[in-house]
Amino acid sequence: MTPAAAATASTAKGASTRGMLLERACGMAAKVGLEGLTIGELASAAGMSKSGVFAHFGSREDLVRQTLDWAAGQFIAEVMTPALRLPRGMPRLRAIGNAWLAWISEHPDGCVFLGAAMEYDGRPGPMRDHVASMLESWRAALERAVALAVEEGHLRAGTDPALVAFQFQALMQGYHHARMHHPQSARTLTERAIADLFARYQADAPAPAASPRP
Repeated sequence: MTPAAAATASTAKGASTRGMLLERACGMAAKVGLEGLTIGELASAAGMSKSGVFAHFGSREDLVRQTLDWAAGQFIAEVMTPALRLPRGMPRLRAIGNAWLAWISEHPDGCVFLGAAMEYDGRPGPMRDHVASMLESWRAALERAVALAVEEGHLRAGTDPALVAFQFQALMQGYHHARMHHPQSARTLTERAIADLFARYQADAPAPAASPRP
């Protein structure tokens, strides 16, 4: 093997090991939270030495941030990327909803993102800013998807994309909680609620009554 080939193989092996560690860390964070992650426990779970894990993450803070980023990358790859291959408007919005529901169902131990939002909400600092930026990017992507549905004429003109995106996200967060105390029907109820949300804003649906002002 040439030096270049050896270096390439070493890099690939390192990337594979790092990916395995981040996947393990993500699974642990779903159960104990990002702040519950430690280099030692991750090393034990992966069957590696602490020094071996430190070779991939220079500090626990680095591990926490990279775990969240890895989870976000997986979420985008499984939820948003496939939807972007579909036509703009309701086909894309429905695909996002279906894939998002599947993502939640496939992670019964909990959501790293919701956990991070609660963990860092009252803790000012770089990690809180990072979590807030990540959540804002996702909110903006949802709002853009709704706006495109309005532009395509699938949703009624004058629909507020920010409001619909907020309602869409709130229903998904509700599913996270409902599956704990109402597991048999949580997904079905969420699917019905999402369908009802979009139906209320369809182009041929009557405009909803304005909310009373305080």
